[in-house]
Amino acid sequence: MSNYMQYQPATNQQHGYRPELIREDFVDFIAEKINPVWAWKKVKATVVKTRALSPDFYQIQLRPNRNFKHQQFKAGQSILVTVEIAGVRQQRSYSVVKFLANGNVIIAVKQQGKVSKVLSQLAFGKVVELSQPQGDFVLNQDTTPILLIASGSGITAIYSLLLEALKEPNRSIDLIYFSRDDAFHADLEKLAQQHDQFHYHAINTTQNKQHLTVELLESLVADFQTRQSYACGASAMMQSLNQIFQDLKITQQLKQEYFQITVDESLAAQPVVFLRSQQAFEAKSNLLESAEQAGLKPTHGCRMGICNTCTCTKVSGSTKNVLTGEIDHASNTQIKLCISQAISPVTINL
Repeated sequence: MSNYMQYQPATNQQHGYRPELIREDFVDFIAEKINPVWAWKKVKATVVKTRALSPDFYQIQLRPNRNFKHQQFKAGQSILVTVEIAGVRQQRSYSVVKFLANGNVIIAVKQQGKVSKVLSQLAFGKVVELSQPQGDFVLNQDTTPILLIASGSGITAIYSLLLEALKEPNRSIDLIYFSRDDAFHADLEKLAQQHDQFHYHAINTTQNKQHLTVELLESLVADFQTRQSYACGASAMMQSLNQIFQDLKITQQLKQEYFQITVDESLAAQPVVFLRSQQAFEAKSNLLESAEQAGLKPTHGCRMGICNTCTCTKVSGSTKNVLTGEIDHASNTQIKLCISQAISPVTINL
C-alpha cells in the first residue's frame, strides 16, 4: 500500500459550483450584431423622433425592446437613460412624459449637461439603454382636488401626473407653471380647453418676474391649503414652496421631486471614511460627487435621490439632506450619497 495519498482535484459538484452554460453578455454581444436593440434582459431603445419644445428643451420618443415592463409604470415616475460618451457609459434620470399606445416612451430633455446634450442630438435609429420605471412621485389613490406646481424642466413629471389625473372627470385640478420658454404651453392650453375641471395658470418669467408666494397661491387657488399638492422644479422655487408649507403647517399635503441638487456652499469640507474599502477623502459637495472627485467609483444611478442605487449605511457622523434640509445625526442609518452632504466627520459602510 502506498505511503502517500493520491491527489484528487475537487470537482465542481463538491464545491456546489455550477458553471454558466450561457453567458448573458455573450448572448447580448451576438444579438446586437443582428439587431442593435436585441438583448436577453437589458432594456434597449431606439430613437424614433425628436421634437424641439424650445431652443434648449427637446421631447424625445423612444421605442424600447420587449424587456421594458410597461405595466409597472405609474405616472410621475422616471427612467435612467444610459449613453456612451467618449467610450464612457454615462447615466442620467429623466421623467417619463407619457407612454403611447404603440408602446413608445416619451421623455423631455433640457440641455443642461453633457448627457442631455448628447441625447437631444441623437439621430433617428440610434440606440440607448433604459432602466425600468422607478420613483415614488406618483398620485395618491383618491379623487380629491389637487394642485400641481412646476418650473422649468420640472414640467415633465408634472405633465405626466396631469394626464393621469385627467382620467378622473370629477377631480378638480389646478396647475401653476413658471416658465421662461413656454415649453408644453400650447399642449397645456389645449388640455384646459378640453377639460372643464382643469385650470391652467401660466407664468412666463421673462415677462413677469413673479415668484412663488403665499399671496400668489391664495389668489390663484383659494383653497390650496386643503388640497394635495405636487411640485417639481428649480431649487429656488422648491425652497420657497417648502417654506410656505412649513409656515402653514401643511407639509403633509406636499409631494415633491427635484431635478437640481444644490449643496450648502457655506459648510466646511468634512473628512469622510469609506470603511470597507479603507478609503478617506474630504467632502465639500454631496458625498457622491466628493467621492468621485477623490477617484472613487461608488455605485449610483439617477444622481437625484430617486433610484436608491447609491443608498448605503452611514455608520457614524451627521449628514444633511440637500433636498429637504433634514439633518441626520443617528448612527447606522440609510442615506443616499447623491443627496447627502457631510456636516461632520462621517464614516460610511462602503
